[in-house]
Amino acid sequence: MKKQHKLSLRGALAPKQSPSEIASASPRNDITPNLSVNIAGIHLKNPVMTASGTFGYGEEYSPYVDLNKLGAIIVKGLSLKPRQGNPCPRIVETPAGMLNAIGLQNVGVDVFIKEKLPFLKKYNAPVIANIFGQGIDEYTEVAKRLDGTGIAGIEINISCPNVKKGGIVFGTNPKEAAKVVRAVKKAASLPIITKLSPNVTDIKIMARAVEDAGSDAISLINTITGMAIDVEKRKPKLANITGGLSGPAIRPIAVRMVWETSKVVKIPIIGIGGIMTANDALEFIIAGAKAVQIGTANFVEPDVTIKILKGIEDYCERHRIKNLMELIGSLKRH
Repeated sequence: MKKQHKLSLRGALAPKQSPSEIASASPRNDITPNLSVNIAGIHLKNPVMTASGTFGYGEEYSPYVDLNKLGAIIVKGLSLKPRQGNPCPRIVETPAGMLNAIGLQNVGVDVFIKEKLPFLKKYNAPVIANIFGQGIDEYTEVAKRLDGTGIAGIEINISCPNVKKGGIVFGTNPKEAAKVVRAVKKAASLPIITKLSPNVTDIKIMARAVEDAGSDAISLINTITGMAIDVEKRKPKLANITGGLSGPAIRPIAVRMVWETSKVVKIPIIGIGGIMTANDALEFIIAGAKAVQIGTANFVEPDVTIKILKGIEDYCERHRIKNLMELIGSLKRH
């Protein structure tokens, strides 16, 4: 019998250079591309953001990443009160990805403002707070407490697939999603980004609903609900049974949803889903995303955000693109 090799997270997900990225080592021209973008009034020096839940509160990654170089930092999702999250095991590797059922463990909004935000204010990168609640009242209260604290914006999480109560109904029902957006817009004066769930029949309907409700931007996609089973024990590998699938396995779905959404909304789109290299990020940008969020790749290579940023800059130099805006939504038909 052939020896079976256990799939490792690094082996399955480690970013690899594509031929086009290797080509970036060729001689460059003298163009310094302008990579800055504006998301709902938030100025980003470049389009590379961190994805909520994968970058802690920023401080955890500061030994490995110069936070000043990031386009924006989106922190771990915040609730009104601290949460312990789901029981372990909460993470399991899958081919070309991972399942997580952390359950939105976090310190709570008040501790974040008092103990975490002061560290982030030392850096020249906009801080965006991801928020969630079990009801509209909780969403609005968290938003109120963050308003005026110096953060640049709020990302509303209406789409987490691994929390048993709250969130998911908002992420799959356009009318309920619109209610949350309107309430948060009324509660805070900050720009609002709505993070959409892929676990819907038509992403375009959800996108239009939150745009009409006043969302200033959209981020998509969140993880896809999945499940893994230990066949020897005949038990779920996650204590929560199901979890959110992320990583390269979902990238083609995410790119498709960004492209579809870009055709029906006027507000900026932030692309998320399995971005491991600069070329992955460029797929989203060419499909219509104005910025991207890096998630699972941070677990594999802590400084991957900077490498992706460098790769985007190299690409623009090689293709003589002076301004990133030229690239956004530039997909050509065969």
